[in-house]
Amino acid sequence: MPQGNAEEPPQEARAGAEVRDRERLVLIILAAVQFTTIVDFMIVMPLGPQLMRTLEIGPAEFGLIVSSYTFAAGAAGLVASSIVDRFARRSTFMVLYAGFLLGTLLCALATTYPTLVLARIATGAFGGILGGMTMTIVGDVFPEHRRGRATGSLMMGFSLATVAGVPFGLFLGTNYGWQVPFFVLVLGGFPALVLTPYALPRLDSHVRKAHAHPLRSLVATFSHANHLNAFALIIVLMIAGFSVFPYISAYFVANLGMTEDQLPLIFIVGGALTLVASPIIGRLADRFGKLRIYRILTPFSALWFLAITHLPPVGVAVIVSIYGALMVCNVGRMIAAMALMTSSVEPQQRGGFLSANSSVQHIAAGLAAYGSGLIISQSADGKLEQFGVVGWIAAASTLASLWLAGRIRPAQSPVLSAEEISLAAAAEATADAGEPLLGTIEMG
Repeated sequence: MPQGNAEEPPQEARAGAEVRDRERLVLIILAAVQFTTIVDFMIVMPLGPQLMRTLEIGPAEFGLIVSSYTFAAGAAGLVASSIVDRFARRSTFMVLYAGFLLGTLLCALATTYPTLVLARIATGAFGGILGGMTMTIVGDVFPEHRRGRATGSLMMGFSLATVAGVPFGLFLGTNYGWQVPFFVLVLGGFPALVLTPYALPRLDSHVRKAHAHPLRSLVATFSHANHLNAFALIIVLMIAGFSVFPYISAYFVANLGMTEDQLPLIFIVGGALTLVASPIIGRLADRFGKLRIYRILTPFSALWFLAITHLPPVGVAVIVSIYGALMVCNVGRMIAAMALMTSSVEPQQRGGFLSANSSVQHIAAGLAAYGSGLIISQSADGKLEQFGVVGWIAAASTLASLWLAGRIRPAQSPVLSAEEISLAAAAEATADAGEPLLGTIEMG
């Protein structure tokens, strides 16, 4: 009697498995690029004590190094918001990432304060738009009901950058010179650029639709009530974070007695905690609502901002614990906030909106970093003064965001076909079973 063959899986299951593999590849490449861009941006902040010493600059000049990146990113994002939806996502993404790596190379070749500022401007011009494009791809690939999970998974790139990239870069900068981390980033980022054409879908269906004049698109983006609410939310979030984080390493060293060799520990612990928390918070946001999770985490974030900016000299363990708690709350609220904002715009406007949002985000961050540099002063013994005032500003901005988040309304979800509903159901079942995120995308 012939042996019976195992029953072939249904066509929908095979299609669902193919979709899962493709989405996994998308998330991997996006997280890799996210890792590179975040390390490039963040590494300047913990290198603050060394940069201020070797370049012989003060807090205000250091604040300009940080904010020059964000100002350039904001200006470039503003221009991109009016035209980015006219091009395919994949080709736009590749051009931006190539320009970003070139800017990072210029940072590695800089030897003086003016050349470093110019190099950070070049890097920010591409990196700022790249951040918005990454979130645009997430919005195009993943449906709204699983976008929180996708955003949480993408934020793992931030966590890995914090737990591994920044400490390693700080080690290289401390021992071999501050330019070395930028050289390593260029070498490490190049493979992701090469793999991008194979990892990302074309995502060009929006190109075939009619587009308004760039100036009219820009006006429409900044006149939509829902967009303005989202912009206001990201502004207060950036004021809260970037009034504190650029100076936190210098504060730990000058005021709390940490050594520069101990600084990597706070980033390792903070990154490890967010690495674990990010996907959990993303799932909770999808299950219980993004706004609810945001409202739960935000008051804790304000509390930790106050705590960390008013610390007396304490043990390293206490500093690391409070910093870790702040990082979890801060990253968690950003996951919920970005998922809220991504869901607030129609798909055909998503690229322009998120580029504009990235522009507003970077300009606000730059103003916050530079403004804090004007508030903070340095005493004769090297300690930072008025850092507590900055902490109160951060806490107040954080609490103000609670009202703004409640004003954001989701865009109407598109009507799905029967095939898309079937694939989404299979994807959802597997995701609930613990598989990586899925979705329906068009691969090139």
